[in-house]
Amino acid sequence: MFPGESLPAFLVFAERLNFTAAARDLHISQPALHVKVRKLAEAVGRPLYVRQGRRLVLTSEGEALARFARERADQLDQFLTELAGEQRRVALAAGQGAYLYLLGDVIARESERLRLFTASRAQTLALVRDGRAQLGVSVLDELPDDLDTVKLATYDQVVVVPHEHPLARRERIRLSDLAGTRMVLPLPTQPLRVTLERLRLVADFEWEVAVEAGGWPLMLHFVELGVGAAVVNGCVRTDLATVPIVDLPSVPYYAIHRPGAPADRRVAQLLAQIRQSLGST
Repeated sequence: MFPGESLPAFLVFAERLNFTAAARDLHISQPALHVKVRKLAEAVGRPLYVRQGRRLVLTSEGEALARFARERADQLDQFLTELAGEQRRVALAAGQGAYLYLLGDVIARESERLRLFTASRAQTLALVRDGRAQLGVSVLDELPDDLDTVKLATYDQVVVVPHEHPLARRERIRLSDLAGTRMVLPLPTQPLRVTLERLRLVADFEWEVAVEAGGWPLMLHFVELGVGAAVVNGCVRTDLATVPIVDLPSVPYYAIHRPGAPADRRVAQLLAQIRQSLGST
């Protein structure tokens, strides 16, 4: 018999991947939690987690069971919420840039009905995959096979400079036109920085790194202070001069959800509002 009463406990363990922390959250002992997880593994017939160094990692079977447990928990939560005459919140995952420049109008209208996660691209995909978020918004270079995607908008990449900067008079530039320019660049690990450095090497030129900054607001602040020029997505709103870079790829934003998610009326309504706000209907 499948020990369904252990599913809520396994879900907490799957989110924490730490028996001590999960047992503390559940207010049970670690041995009791070990027993629950072991019984579930015996019922599934496969290990639900493995140890990699000092970390615990879910197996594919563990990830599938965690999704199932979260769906069961969501269904129960939705039933109890509707029974009480309340409206359940939709969980939305997106990055800082999407929240700042794409989703503000929708969030302002629907804030009381939303649960928001600020997440990187990889984190957004993970949150949608495991059911913690019903909808995600992110830039995608490759579309995931296991999730459904809807293109919301596409933006040029632009260089941002003060209006008195020589580049501000140009209608468009090539990336190589930034040779020798003092640059305000993203942090080395951020995807945009990796792309820019790869393309710079292909074009075979150098620029001067004036400062590395995390997030567009700080980058724009440094540009306003005259520290250097910055490359950002064209969705960024600023009073500074922006000039399209013709040989950089455009940036597509997608809505991401699990197959069947729009069958939930709340998810379908949120997706429709986002598309309408961005003119992508």
